[in-house]
Amino acid sequence: MKRILRIGYDRRVVTLNFAMVGVSGFVAPRHLQAIHDTGNRLIAATDPSDSAGILDRYSLDVKFFREIERFDRFLEKVRRGPEADRVHFVSICSPNFLHDAHVRLALRAQADAICEKPLVISPWNLDALQQLELETGRRVYTVLQLRHQPALKELRVALQNDRQRRHQVTLTYVTARGPWYDVSWKGADERSGGLGMNIGIHLFDLLLWLFGPASRCEVHLCERRRMAGFLELRDADVRWFLSVEPRDLPFPVMPGKKTTYRSIDVDGSELEFTNAFGELHTVVYEQTLKGEGKGIDDARPSIELVHRIRTSEPKRNRELEHPLLSEQMAVK
Repeated sequence: MKRILRIGYDRRVVTLNFAMVGVSGFVAPRHLQAIHDTGNRLIAATDPSDSAGILDRYSLDVKFFREIERFDRFLEKVRRGPEADRVHFVSICSPNFLHDAHVRLALRAQADAICEKPLVISPWNLDALQQLELETGRRVYTVLQLRHQPALKELRVALQNDRQRRHQVTLTYVTARGPWYDVSWKGADERSGGLGMNIGIHLFDLLLWLFGPASRCEVHLCERRRMAGFLELRDADVRWFLSVEPRDLPFPVMPGKKTTYRSIDVDGSELEFTNAFGELHTVVYEQTLKGEGKGIDDARPSIELVHRIRTSEPKRNRELEHPLLSEQMAVK
């Protein structure tokens, strides 16, 4: 079947209609703001939780559904109506294990999908989504916002100009979460994909984007709230550490103010990107609407790598492990 996919929209002609799945969730406000900032409008949203008052910040006319079936019926109804009324994009902010199902819902309603990370939990589900792209002619986009962070883009340019040596990299990501995390869907491995998929996916995408594909993968620690390991990438050796434990932060926890630490050290030069996320969702939407969004092929390498990490047997390697892991094991 011939693949016919739309490449961008003429923004001078049309204001695009968006719908959203998971509007009451943690990441939805960034998508709502991006839809607003790009001059488009949200016309429908769904979430099992009715704590959706944030919608009134942007419009008092958004149709809201607690049941996904009624939302699906609405999409089908407007699909059969005038072009100006139909949904052009569905933004997907639901729990990870539902992402691919909601992407399929969007494509079958003849809308493109902008889906939060991870696009899927199991990499083989990407093949089915690509087949549905072929069948419907619609596109699946994902959110790889760190690729648009200015300091990280500069780092990538510098690395591309310095391909003569192998880099030594230490990546540290600690974002403190309370006990709620463990009892929510995020703490359930089968629903979130585990810590590496739920929290770490965009960091592993960043590493592959900066240093190339992985040839070797070691997991040194695999706990519910903490992970660590080593990656041999095309251009770098990477020691990584990922945690939601407050005690792993390099500073006292300040709830509501300072609870996250993100750092990448390349050959002894550290770049802290704790506050790097900012308005990057808006940049992602701008690029997507121009036809330059990141799709399934862009998301696949990091999803496959995290699956490889998830299915690896953890075993310590003192020569290659992250310094934080060495310190904590020494204390024990």
